[in-house]
Amino acid sequence: MAKRILVPVDGTPASDAVLSLIADSARSAGSAIRLIDVEPVPENVVGDYGRVVAYASQEMARLEARGERYLEGVAAPFNDVPIERVVRFGDPAEEILMEAEAWNADLIAAPSSERSWTGRVARGSVADTLLRKSPVPVLVYRVS
Repeated sequence: MAKRILVPVDGTPASDAVLSLIADSARSAGSAIRLIDVEPVPENVVGDYGRVVAYASQEMARLEARGERYLEGVAAPFNDVPIERVVRFGDPAEEILMEAEAWNADLIAAPSSERSWTGRVARGSVADTLLRKSPVPVLVYRVS
């Protein structure tokens, strides 16, 4: 069984379901889970008259705080499982792959809302990119 499991979450029912599944497995195997929330890189927020209302760095700090609160809430029901949380900015697939390498993950457990493999490929989903590019095993879990 994998000892270090990376779980990308995005607030969808699919990500909640995959976390429940992985937490049960991690609990019995003594594995650690790292939750990752990937946000888009923010830009300056410009008001009606072309003035900067919030700089990109301020917006990044706001999004990071929001992501940390979200991950804390997601992890709360699984307090008996060791769970780490991280917020990253950029392309989701690239950030997930970089985090898996940096953390030395044994498994990536990715949610998917697509009903078929061809649907994931046709739309270029994050799960499909992870399947094609990850050097570690990827578990794609789809909620019906």
